[in-house]
Amino acid sequence: MSNLVVQDDPPITQIMDYGKALRISRAIAGLQQKDLAERAGLDSSYVSLLEKGSRKPSLKVVRALSEALKIPTHLFTLLASEEEDLDLVEPAELQQAAESIARLLFPIPPRRHESER
Repeated sequence: MSNLVVQDDPPITQIMDYGKALRISRAIAGLQQKDLAERAGLDSSYVSLLEKGSRKPSLKVVRALSEALKIPTHLFTLLASEEEDLDLVEPAELQQAAESIARLLFPIPPRRHESER
Protein backbone atom coordinates (compact mmCIF):
# COMPACT_ATOMS: atom_id res chain seq x y z
CA MET A 1 0.00 0.00 0.00
CA SER A 2 1.37 3.41 -0.89
CA ASN A 3 1.32 6.17 1.66
CA LEU A 4 -0.04 9.62 0.87
CA VAL A 5 2.50 12.25 0.03
CA VAL A 6 1.80 14.86 2.67
CA GLN A 7 3.63 17.71 0.93
CA ASP A 8 1.22 18.02 -2.04
CA ASP A 9 -1.04 20.59 -0.42
CA PRO A 10 -0.03 23.53 1.74
CA PRO A 11 -0.88 22.99 5.42
CA ILE A 12 -4.11 24.40 6.77
CA THR A 13 -3.18 27.66 8.48
CA GLN A 14 -6.09 28.20 10.86
CA ILE A 15 -5.76 27.66 14.58
CA MET A 16 -7.64 24.37 14.30
CA ASP A 17 -6.39 21.64 16.62
CA TYR A 18 -6.48 18.56 14.41
CA GLY A 19 -4.56 16.63 17.05
CA LYS A 20 -7.52 17.05 19.37
CA ALA A 21 -9.93 16.02 16.61
CA LEU A 22 -7.84 12.91 15.94
CA ARG A 23 -7.70 11.92 19.60
CA ILE A 24 -11.45 12.37 20.06
CA SER A 25 -12.57 10.64 16.89
CA ARG A 26 -9.99 7.84 17.07
CA ALA A 27 -10.94 7.07 20.67
CA ILE A 28 -14.64 7.06 19.86
CA ALA A 29 -14.01 4.84 16.83
CA GLY A 30 -11.90 2.50 18.98
CA LEU A 31 -8.90 2.64 16.64
CA GLN A 32 -5.22 2.53 17.45
CA GLN A 33 -2.96 5.05 15.69
CA LYS A 34 -1.46 2.26 13.61
CA ASP A 35 -4.88 1.08 12.41
CA LEU A 36 -6.00 4.59 11.54
CA ALA A 37 -2.74 5.27 9.70
CA GLU A 38 -3.15 2.10 7.67
CA ARG A 39 -6.74 2.93 6.76
CA ALA A 40 -5.75 6.47 5.74
CA GLY A 41 -2.64 5.40 3.82
CA LEU A 42 -0.37 7.34 6.16
CA ASP A 43 2.67 6.47 8.20
CA SER A 44 1.78 5.78 11.85
CA SER A 45 4.59 8.09 13.04
CA TYR A 46 3.00 10.93 11.02
CA VAL A 47 -0.39 10.27 12.66
CA SER A 48 1.36 10.39 16.04
CA LEU A 49 2.96 13.74 15.16
CA LEU A 50 -0.45 15.08 14.07
CA GLU A 51 -2.02 14.02 17.37
CA LYS A 52 0.78 15.69 19.34
CA GLY A 53 0.31 18.89 17.34
CA SER A 54 3.87 18.70 15.97
CA ARG A 55 2.56 18.64 12.40
CA LYS A 56 -0.36 20.34 10.67
CA PRO A 57 -2.27 18.29 8.11
CA SER A 58 -2.87 19.32 4.54
CA LEU A 59 -6.43 19.30 3.22
CA LYS A 60 -5.62 16.04 1.42
CA VAL A 61 -4.58 14.44 4.73
CA VAL A 62 -7.67 15.79 6.53
CA ARG A 63 -9.82 14.18 3.84
CA ALA A 64 -7.93 10.88 4.08
CA LEU A 65 -8.27 10.81 7.86
CA SER A 66 -11.96 11.70 7.70
CA GLU A 67 -12.57 8.93 5.20
CA ALA A 68 -10.61 6.43 7.29
CA LEU A 69 -12.61 7.41 10.39
CA LYS A 70 -15.87 7.27 8.39
CA ILE A 71 -16.70 10.80 9.52
CA PRO A 72 -17.64 13.74 7.27
CA THR A 73 -14.74 16.13 6.71
CA HIS A 74 -16.78 19.07 8.00
CA LEU A 75 -17.49 17.24 11.28
CA PHE A 76 -13.82 16.32 11.66
CA THR A 77 -12.95 19.98 11.12
CA LEU A 78 -15.60 21.01 13.64
CA LEU A 79 -14.00 18.68 16.19
CA ALA A 80 -10.70 20.45 15.49
CA SER A 81 -12.15 23.89 16.14
CA GLU A 82 -10.79 26.06 18.88
CA GLU A 83 -12.47 28.98 20.58
CA GLU A 84 -10.61 31.41 18.29
CA ASP A 85 -11.93 29.57 15.22
CA LEU A 86 -15.55 30.06 16.16
CA ASP A 87 -17.47 33.29 15.87
CA LEU A 88 -20.05 32.45 18.55
CA VAL A 89 -20.99 33.70 21.99
CA GLU A 90 -20.50 30.29 23.61
CA PRO A 91 -17.96 28.23 21.59
CA ALA A 92 -17.87 25.56 24.31
CA GLU A 93 -21.47 24.69 23.46
CA LEU A 94 -20.60 24.09 19.82
CA GLN A 95 -17.61 21.95 20.81
CA GLN A 96 -19.83 19.89 23.09
CA ALA A 97 -22.34 19.51 20.25
CA ALA A 98 -19.60 18.34 17.89
CA GLU A 99 -18.46 15.71 20.39
CA SER A 100 -22.05 14.54 20.83
CA ILE A 101 -22.49 14.22 17.08
CA ALA A 102 -19.25 12.26 16.85
CA ARG A 103 -20.51 9.84 19.51
CA LEU A 104 -23.66 9.32 17.45
CA LEU A 105 -21.58 8.59 14.37
CA PHE A 106 -19.22 6.29 16.26
CA PRO A 107 -21.45 4.25 18.55
CA ILE A 108 -19.44 2.65 21.31
CA PRO A 109 -19.98 -1.11 21.23
CA PRO A 110 -21.51 -2.55 24.40
CA ARG A 111 -18.97 -4.04 26.78
CA ARG A 112 -19.09 -7.74 27.35
CA HIS A 113 -19.58 -9.01 30.85
CA GLU A 114 -16.79 -10.99 32.49
CA SER A 115 -18.88 -14.17 32.16
CA GLU A 116 -19.03 -13.75 28.34
CA ARG A 117 -15.26 -13.48 27.86
